[in-house]
Amino acid sequence: MERQDRQGRRTGPLNPEGRAPIETDALIIGAGPVGLFQAFQLGLLEISCHIVDALPAAGGQCVALYGGKPIYDIPGTPVTSGSELAQSLLKQVEPFKPQFHFGEQVATLERQADERLLLTTTAGTAFLAKTVFIAAGVGAFVPKRIAIEGIAQFEGRSLFYHPDSLDRFAGQAVVVNGGDDVALETAIALTAIARQVTLVHRRDGFQADEALVASMRALVAEGKLAFKVGQPTAFDGRQLQITTPDATTVDLPLDALIACLGISPRLGPIADWGLELERKQVPVDTEKYETRERGVFAVGDINTYPGKKKLIVCGFHEATLAAWGATAIVFPGKAIPLQYTTTSTRLHELLGVASSR
Repeated sequence: MERQDRQGRRTGPLNPEGRAPIETDALIIGAGPVGLFQAFQLGLLEISCHIVDALPAAGGQCVALYGGKPIYDIPGTPVTSGSELAQSLLKQVEPFKPQFHFGEQVATLERQADERLLLTTTAGTAFLAKTVFIAAGVGAFVPKRIAIEGIAQFEGRSLFYHPDSLDRFAGQAVVVNGGDDVALETAIALTAIARQVTLVHRRDGFQADEALVASMRALVAEGKLAFKVGQPTAFDGRQLQITTPDATTVDLPLDALIACLGISPRLGPIADWGLELERKQVPVDTEKYETRERGVFAVGDINTYPGKKKLIVCGFHEATLAAWGATAIVFPGKAIPLQYTTTSTRLHELLGVASSR
C-alpha cells in the first residue's frame, strides 16, 4: 500500500503496522567506527541519515570486543581504545544530529518503483531511503542467548542481554550470568545499587582481567556478592534454576536476570537481500564503494575488492568516497564542489564552529 502527500504525490508504502516509513537521504546499517565516520562524511555533504545497529549502543565490534584495549594505528592519535574512539567519533558527528535506532536489525531491503529503497527492521521500523550504507563489519553483532526453551518471552521484562544502563535494577535482586570482563564489571557495579547480586558462571574460573577477578572475589568474601557455579537449566521469569557440576539443581529467586555471555557476528538477513556475495562479503568498486545494486554502498569489513585490508583507517577512506558517490543519487544533476574544513565557511556553519576567515 502506498501513501500520498497533500499534493497527491506518492511518497512510499505503509509498513505492516500501517505506519508510514521514515524517509531519509541515507540509512547506515552499523554504528561501529566506520558507520559513525560515514555519518560524518555524509553530514559534510549535507546528506541526512539514520543509523541502525543491533547492539544497544554505538561502537560495534570496536567496543564490544576490545573496548578497553589500546589501538595505535588511528591517524594523528598515538594511542586510544575502542571505547574512546567510539566516543570521539560520536562527538565529531554530533553537529549533524544523525538519528540512532539501537537494538534493531535491518531485516529486509526492497527496491521501490521510484528507485528508493524500503528497509524494515526486526522492531517493525521502516525506512524509505535514497541510499543505503552497509557498515555492518562481519555482520550484526548480537548477544549470545541463554539456551533454555521459551526463555525469549522474558526478554525486556525480567531477562536482559548487555543492558546499556544498570539504573533500572536499583533495589532489585539480580542474577548475572557470565564469566568475561563485561559480566564481572556488571556484577561488581550492581553491588552498589541492587539489593542482592548473584554471579553465575559455568566454572570457578574466568576469561576476565585479573584485577576484575580479584575485585569480584573480594566482594564475595565480604558478603556483598554471591557466586554460584552452574549452568542455567530453567527460567520462569521470577526464578532461575541452575545445575551445578555435581548435577545438583539450585533455584535462585530474582527480579532480573542479566546475561553477559558475549556477542557473536551474524551476517543475518544481509545474505537474503539479493546482493552478490563472495565468502560472506559484498563486492564493491573502488571508486564509490558501491555494490552492484545502485545506491547500496558497503564500507568496512563487510566489503571486498582487490587489495582489501580490514583496517579501521581503510574503512574511513572507503566511507569518504562512498559519501561522495551518494551525491549523484541524493542531488541528481547538481555539481557538488569539494570543500575543505580548514577554509570553507559553509562547512564551518554546518559544524558549528567559528570561521577561520
